Amino acid sequence: MFVSEKKRLSEKAHQPAEEFIQSYIGADSWQRLMCFEDLLRERYSLNREIKFPFGNNYGWSFRYTHNKTLLLYVFFEENGFCCTISIGGKGAVDVETMFNELNPKLQTMWENRYPCGYHGDYYGGWIHYSVERDDELSDIVRMVGIKVKPKKQSRTN
Repeated sequence: MFVSEKKRLSEKAHQPAEEFIQSYIGADSWQRLMCFEDLLRERYSLNREIKFPFGNNYGWSFRYTHNKTLLLYVFFEENGFCCTISIGGKGAVDVETMFNELNPKLQTMWENRYPCGYHGDYYGGWIHYSVERDDELSDIVRMVGIKVKPKKQSRTN
């Protein structure tokens, strides 16, 4: 069972308005989240909707999809946000290939992932990454790119 280390918006009966979400995660985190969305929009036909998935331990989130394919969830945390992404067994091979290029925090997250999916010698898994700095976004975008190959040309390629 997943238990968040940070306080989240977990009152299912009251869907939060975007203004409340902005206030809850804080101005810096909101700006970081908008930057993250821009990075995703460069690569995908991005759709965002507010959801309360997986039960009370997770809380309210933005669900990001490309067309109808799930990219990831972003859960609202007090003064921050958490990216929750699942990588299948085939994608795990790609993560292992670039593992040494990932930031140490993401390496630890990957090593401690909740396993799911199997391919060859590799298990995929779920990671829950609380983003704290702008320089962490590029690695999360890379992980999303493993899950769902980008459909648009990125300006940074």
